[in-house]
Amino acid sequence: MPSARSRATRTQTTSRTPLTSHTPLTPRSLRAARLRRAAVGGLAATAVFLTGGCSGTAHPAKDGAAAYTVTDRTPAPAGDLDSFTWSTFAEPASIDYAQSFDYPPNQILANVCESLLRWNPDLTTSPNLAASFSNPTPTTWVYRIRPGVRFHDGTPLTADDVVASLRRNLDPAVASVWAYPFKNVKSVERSGDMEVTVTLTQPDSTFNKYLAAAPGTVESAATLAKAGKDYGNPQTGVNCTGPFSFGSWTSGQSLTLKRNDAYWNPELKARSGEVKFVFLADATTRVNAFQSGEVDGGWMVPPNAYAQLRSTQAGSLYFGRNTTVADEVVGNLKGPLGDARVRRALLMAIDRKGIVKAGAGGAGEVADSLVTDNLWSDAPAATREALLKDLPKYPYDPAAAKALAAEAGVAGQKVVIATSPLDSQTTIITQAVAQAATAIGLKPQIDSVSAEKYTALFTDPAAREGVDLFLTFWYTSITDPLDMYASLRTGAFSNYGGWSDPAYDAAVDRAVDTYDPAGHAAANAEAQRIALRELPWLPLYTQPVSVFLGKRITGVQPSIAYLYYPWAAEIGARG
Repeated sequence: MPSARSRATRTQTTSRTPLTSHTPLTPRSLRAARLRRAAVGGLAATAVFLTGGCSGTAHPAKDGAAAYTVTDRTPAPAGDLDSFTWSTFAEPASIDYAQSFDYPPNQILANVCESLLRWNPDLTTSPNLAASFSNPTPTTWVYRIRPGVRFHDGTPLTADDVVASLRRNLDPAVASVWAYPFKNVKSVERSGDMEVTVTLTQPDSTFNKYLAAAPGTVESAATLAKAGKDYGNPQTGVNCTGPFSFGSWTSGQSLTLKRNDAYWNPELKARSGEVKFVFLADATTRVNAFQSGEVDGGWMVPPNAYAQLRSTQAGSLYFGRNTTVADEVVGNLKGPLGDARVRRALLMAIDRKGIVKAGAGGAGEVADSLVTDNLWSDAPAATREALLKDLPKYPYDPAAAKALAAEAGVAGQKVVIATSPLDSQTTIITQAVAQAATAIGLKPQIDSVSAEKYTALFTDPAAREGVDLFLTFWYTSITDPLDMYASLRTGAFSNYGGWSDPAYDAAVDRAVDTYDPAGHAAANAEAQRIALRELPWLPLYTQPVSVFLGKRITGVQPSIAYLYYPWAAEIGARG
């Protein structure tokens, strides 16, 4: 999966201010290369019928795609466990929350460190280390810190710890990968014994939401000061407040967490004495480890293994809520794709249903937007209904697409499609896009590069020179479409093709400035309409989160929130 969210570079940018010299690039860009290693070759179109979940939403087979079920919660545990083993596709570079913007470190830290707010598996937000919060003025957020919480070393949580933790995201010397959510922060101050006040330079409708993800992480101020630049490495680990504490880290092999028996929240007290994360880069090895029972579970199951794991006696495969859309990024607006008609024609000529069937194992849906439907949950019903009617649609129609491209006079012109041969899902998508380009009269050239060079497409403008298209899997870390649409504002670092539209920028700015749900949703909807009319990125499909649970364990709530929610605490023994 190339650049699984090569959003990986998104949060380093600002929607209002230029990229600064200290903006970090490398940690997040690592996700691009790592995610491509998460899938294996030989994807097949398979039917996926899931059982065993307590609740969920069925997606019946249609248009050649397989049936699958989105499960809200797996069966409740019958008891506790001494330990279980979990696989990740890569070893974290660090577990410093300010440098963690990748699946391996975030899924580990979600169980060790906690944020002021909590992003729940149903994609709602609730209080966490902040027992309550208020927004007395458009530029002021006040957080009441929960009393009685202790760090893993036994010291009490204080307002000073919160201040020190949040301020790290503002410190150029730290170069936090989460600088973007703090773009409008003027100050973070202790305003009471257990109170912290954040003052903004302007209203920001997403700031508070981001504090339910890694940007809101709270670490011991004393630990941060003592560890310095060694914070989060295998020798020092971390000292937070979550249901598990850092145990040990054997570089190149595994990382172990231990249950925090003094954890403050009885509802999320860990059911297992420890969790051992093993680093298995090869997808086939991971699937074999599931089958043999050597590993009890793992997120991000390779799509070509869906059928195999559906029928295994070793455990169960589940799907959950996601906020990810696979997109083809238009990286060059000076070539033939600079004409919006050609971009529309290309999207109409891509067999997106075929991609879902062959590339995503049949578990997914053709995307009509750059964001998933569940991100509009806070919008008024009238807005949600209007969105269904107002969105431009691009049904598969190669003949009409060819005619539209002919109007633009681009027949015979070359387009370069960058890819990296690290997984078959990427190969299938790239071939389908190349076929579509040929169908509308263009001459596609597939440029296959190394993982490192592919990653550079998301971090280095020079690497994108001469590249017309490249693939990303883009998810959001909050339940708000603005997390995506701010990324395409003029000057945003992740606006990789340099697309610019004044009306779009104005809509994004209104969404940022507006706290009122109706007004915020209306501004987001306007930005979405413009983006889908102009197509600076081409939406391909959405797919659910996947997770495999071996026959020993159960209890997890499948959801993209596993990157920030203490999912491992809910896993216990299967009856």
